[in-house]
Amino acid sequence: MLKKTLRKQMLDELSEMNPDTYRSLCGRIHKQLFESSCWKDSKTIGITISRGMEVDTNRIIEKALQMNKRVAIPRCLPKTREMEFRTYTSEDQLEVVYYGLKEPAVSKTSLVTPDEMDLLFVPGVCFSKLGYRIGYGGGYYDRYLPSFGGMTVSLAFSEQILPDLPAEHHDIPVRKIITEDEVIMTSG
Repeated sequence: MLKKTLRKQMLDELSEMNPDTYRSLCGRIHKQLFESSCWKDSKTIGITISRGMEVDTNRIIEKALQMNKRVAIPRCLPKTREMEFRTYTSEDQLEVVYYGLKEPAVSKTSLVTPDEMDLLFVPGVCFSKLGYRIGYGGGYYDRYLPSFGGMTVSLAFSEQILPDLPAEHHDIPVRKIITEDEVIMTSG
């Protein structure tokens, strides 16, 4: 219940962010990311297409493509509650699925396995400085992370970093959190 309450409180708080503040903070987060070695050294990235008040990933995807990085976007498999990543090069490879989410169309993309990605952006609503997170409640990343051995990074606004979060034995912390003010190396 605590996770559900924290998730709702944070989403409510983020929804009140001023659009100009949002753009400014995203720009600062992008700058921190683009200066990081994990970004510079990556060849294939796994990243979601942001929605709502999540840190904007569209600019990151554009920059990755400009730099000839291979971009992989997740596709959820609701029947098994698992997820896979598929190649992405342009908007016309996407299709709208449940809740208005855009995911790669299987017929227009190819599978990218966990061992092919060296940098995975892990979304979340709240984070602790130890790298634990509360996601959006589907558990897709919780099920995917055990098979991924590369660098995991979460992008967050400073207000999303909380002193402590409930963590369960199966939770896998991300290795780095980038905010507008700091880069947090975790125990992950």
